[in-house]
Amino acid sequence: MTNIAFIGLGNMGGPMAANLAKAGHSVTGFDLSPASCDQARSDGVSVAASTVDAVRDAEIIVTMLPAGKHVLSVWADILPSVKEGTLLIDCSTIDVESARKAHVMAREQDRSLSSLDAPVSGGVGGAKGATLTFMAGGARQAFDRAEPILSKMGKKVVHCGEAGAGQAAKICNNMILGISMIGVAEAFVLGEKLGLSHQALFDVASTSSGQCWSLTTYCPVPGPVPASPANNGYKPGFAAALMLKDLKLAQEAALASGAPTPLGAEAAQLYALFNNAGHEGDDFSGIINFIRGQKG
Repeated sequence: MTNIAFIGLGNMGGPMAANLAKAGHSVTGFDLSPASCDQARSDGVSVAASTVDAVRDAEIIVTMLPAGKHVLSVWADILPSVKEGTLLIDCSTIDVESARKAHVMAREQDRSLSSLDAPVSGGVGGAKGATLTFMAGGARQAFDRAEPILSKMGKKVVHCGEAGAGQAAKICNNMILGISMIGVAEAFVLGEKLGLSHQALFDVASTSSGQCWSLTTYCPVPGPVPASPANNGYKPGFAAALMLKDLKLAQEAALASGAPTPLGAEAAQLYALFNNAGHEGDDFSGIINFIRGQKG
């Protein structure tokens, strides 16, 4: 059993912390939301009165927070109070620069602290089912220590490289996801105009060169993939607002590094329009309805 502090018990962090508790670890959590704290208690997580109280006896600290500024603020608050030799793992999706700053903050404590940036892919369903993919950046020694803990929350844990590499992998992956979902949605809209049924197009594309995760696992039209949000009114597994956040992070990284990403830029613009039209709380696959509107 490991003493774990988990800061950020929202839609993703709550189920992740619950899975650690279910695996037999002693988990102490903290969140600003009383409702999230109540749910965590019912899932076997002890709830502390503050972030500092949560980390006081922890061997491993996990943070799952909205943005880089929140991660840096929380780490600044807790680092003076953590025990020597503690491992800090940030599972938030944030900009690469902030991730690297967090690693530096831990290293500057000079108390043998280790750190990882380890964002996740898999959405709320993956968090609940412990099927997430973790993309980790940091020293190999820190990764080896973290892997048994991360594996209780996910099915795949990949060491991507040194500090910031996990965040780099995450934003590249999600740029692919945003672009591919738009492509799949446009294909279905075109198929509709040409008289193709959704099932016919799915049966062809899912076994041909058009096959991709956005089609076979997360199909944006009702019917072919019963578990996709399209069959549940586009209630979010991964909200459009979060897709836009990740696409913006990818564009910031592209600008900073000088990488040309024309399709990534176009995807960011389309998701910005979709969000601004009032759909930030819809699943990101719901952009097919926006595309239908644009075409008609």
